[in-house]
Parts: sequence; C-alpha cells; structure tokens
Amino acid sequence: MKRREFFKSASVATIGAAAAATLAAPAIAQGNINWRMVTTWPKNFPGLGVGAQRLADRITAASGGRLTIQVFAAGEMVPGLQALDAVIDGSAEMSHGAAYYWQNKSQGLSFFTGVPYGMTSRELTGWVRHMGGQEIWDEIYDQFGVQGFLSGDTGTQAGGWFKNELTGVADVQGLRFRTPGMGGQVWAKLGASVTNLAAGEIFAALQSGTLDAAEFVGPYNDLALGFYQIAKNYYFPSFIEPGLATELVVDKAKYQELPADLQALVKDVCQAEYDNVAADFAANDPRALQSLVSEHGVQIRQFPEEILEAGAKAAVEVLSEIREGGDALTKKTAESFVAALNVVRQKTDGTDSLFLAAREKYFKLS
Repeated sequence: MKRREFFKSASVATIGAAAAATLAAPAIAQGNINWRMVTTWPKNFPGLGVGAQRLADRITAASGGRLTIQVFAAGEMVPGLQALDAVIDGSAEMSHGAAYYWQNKSQGLSFFTGVPYGMTSRELTGWVRHMGGQEIWDEIYDQFGVQGFLSGDTGTQAGGWFKNELTGVADVQGLRFRTPGMGGQVWAKLGASVTNLAAGEIFAALQSGTLDAAEFVGPYNDLALGFYQIAKNYYFPSFIEPGLATELVVDKAKYQELPADLQALVKDVCQAEYDNVAADFAANDPRALQSLVSEHGVQIRQFPEEILEAGAKAAVEVLSEIREGGDALTKKTAESFVAALNVVRQKTDGTDSLFLAAREKYFKLS
C-alpha cells in the first residue's frame, strides 16, 4: 500500500464529528450496551489498527449486538498517545494500544509490551496467562480503575530505519531516534537522543530532519507508513522488542457490571485476536519485506556485534535500575518477569532455536 493511499483512507474525521463523538454518551437501549474504543493507531492501519477493528467487530457479533463496540482511530476522538487517559477519565470505555506507551504512569507497564533482550511473544503469554503475570498487571492497572488484556502480537520486530549505516556504537552518539519503552532507555544509554511519537507522526519527523532514525514495528506496518521514502537502511532484528504485545484496556467498573458471559466474551476474543494478529504479521511481514527490497531499494542490514553487545549490557542496567527504583509494585513485576523468563527461555533456547538453526542449515524446499 502506498503511503498516500494509506493516509487517504486513514484521514481523520472533521473537528465537528470528533467533537460530537467525544460528547456522545454510551447508550443502553433494549438491553444493548454501546461502548467506545479509542486506539493509538491510524484508521485502517495494517495489522494493528485492523486488528483493533476486528476485535471490536468480533465482540459485537459474538454478543449478538448486546455489546456493540464503536472504534475511533488515533485523532478521531483523542490523540493516539492519550488513548489510555480517555478510559481513565471516562471519555471512552476501551482503548487499544501498547502498555509501554504509559510507562510514565508505572514503569511496570513496560513489562507487558516488550523488554529488551526479554521474552518472545510466546514466552510472554506463558508468563501472563500461566505464571502470575496477569495478576500483577491487574494490580498495576487497579491504581487507575482499568483492566488490561493482551490483544495482539507482532512477533519479533524490526530494529528500525536509519538514514545512515551503523558501523558501531560511535555512530549512535547524538542519533535522534524514535523508539519507546524500555528500549528507548537502552538506546539512550548507547548515546541516542530518544523520543516517542505516535505512528502517524513519524514520517513527517523523518522527512523534516527532526529524526535521524525510527523504529515502529516491522515491514507490514512500515511499508504502509512509507519510511522507505526517506531512510534506506533497515535493520533486523530488534533486540529491544523481541515479542511485542498490544493491549485492550477497559474501564474496570463498567467491565465488572457486564453480565458474566459478556465479561468472558471480551476476555476470550482478546485471547483469540492475540493469536490472529500474530498470524496476520507472520503472513504479511515477509511479503511486505520483499516489496521493500525489490520495489523500493531498501537495504537489509544487521546491527554490528558491538551494538548488540552494548545493547545487552545497557538492557541489564535498565532492568536493574527499574527493579531497584523504589516502587514496590514495579519491583514485584520485574522480579516475576525475570523469574518467568529464566524458566520459559529453557525451551526457546534449548529446543526452538536449535530446531530453527537446523532448518536453516539443512532444509530447503522449492
């Protein structure tokens, strides 16, 4: 999809329509409940924005219309990075985004999106669903009156777009780089000047020279965002986002007022969409990458070993600082995450990675 075509389809509503949407109250008619979902994604955004809309549509359909979800893309009701606040202040009943966008509220939230050199997406679901992660996540969000659910999975992300090739850590010094969460803290330790921007703001910042580099997700999203028009050096894989998860956040009081079957429906659809979004990226990331290389002259590169090693050292420092930062709940989150990682990585390192190495070396099909 060409960038201009994507943003044409993603154009936000008029100010009047946005104001009307903001003022509209959730309606209950004939026993039906109408909720609003605000998202951090542009409208019709591949993978993530489409996944948010599909999640809403599945809840509406599976409930027979008893719980109808209306989706507002970034900017239609509130700016993308204010989506969670809209749920907290009651402007919306749901938000769809990524927990690490809200690390200013609690550093512990970053653990539920992506941790540098941390869990893959499969490992993350093991921790959240079966090793106490959800319960700790609930404790964090209880402070704000909301409830979070894993809602999507991009898999291991791309490392980012760079205007200039990286040869070592020296090239990172002063680099103006868009990257969020703990990963942003890692890159800052390497010498980058880090900022976070919503998806729809990144292209203009690269184009104007405000940014020298940016990472978002991977080929499927990045092709639509048009980064290849400005930067040609595309680095793989990300060492700061090994398995990114998106979240659905709901107003907890209103969620608990739902009938038990609708509560279960929301939870189960989130789990189903977590897996479905992963399948969407698995199918379309490779095809988008092929297009970037063959049609747009993108150069695929790997980070120099010096950067990978320095990044790992910085990740340990960031995690240690967060763990010992004085907030008891964040410390509890970090310790639970680390304990779970040391268990779940045994299968990934000792089974999955060995199989993948053998397949790469010995098995070819045409």
